Amino acid sequence: MKELLDQAVQLLRAGRLVAFATETVYGLGADARSAEAVERIFLAKGRPSTNPLIVHVSGVAMAKVYARVWSNDARLLGRAFWPGPLTLVVPRHKSICKTVSAGRDTVGLRVPNHPMALELIYRFDGPIAAPSANRSTHVSPTTAQHVRDELGSAVDLVLDGGACAVGIESTVLDLTGAQPRILRPGAVTREQIERVIGRAVSSEPVRTDVNVPAS
Repeated sequence: MKELLDQAVQLLRAGRLVAFATETVYGLGADARSAEAVERIFLAKGRPSTNPLIVHVSGVAMAKVYARVWSNDARLLGRAFWPGPLTLVVPRHKSICKTVSAGRDTVGLRVPNHPMALELIYRFDGPIAAPSANRSTHVSPTTAQHVRDELGSAVDLVLDGGACAVGIESTVLDLTGAQPRILRPGAVTREQIERVIGRAVSSEPVRTDVNVPAS
């Protein structure tokens, strides 16, 4: 496995695509600091460039590097739910390419709860943009074979970490407004989040241009 992880790191540093297991679903990963690498994700998935990507980091320390602001809510939630299936949308540091965030000044950060994913990020020593490793609008993959069947040669390497334990995508929580807002429901519930931060969380849909999703 060490040899495969070393190969995966080399591919990521070369701007290529690596699929890997997380506890939620398999992710299609690329260097989140490289616009050229991230564009390969959109092409492989057939995903609209207006749809932002989640960035995976190894822990709170790395999250703070790639967030322009790290609020008290982010501190509390990171301590309570990371590693785990919660993505926090925070102000984006300029080192994360705009392509990841569809031109927005925000970025969704998450620490995956899977030993292979964490080891990959640690060895790569950088942020990995990784939406689900499937064609856009198709069912998200929960095994390595699902990824191979779905994407074939569009992905340069698939790291087989077994079947995903959770099997649904992470909850996405926007912390950039006056009130925290759930942009996508997932394994972490609104009630769990409210208990941690001690205040109300909105789950009302965000009003945006129909062609520009918030998450």
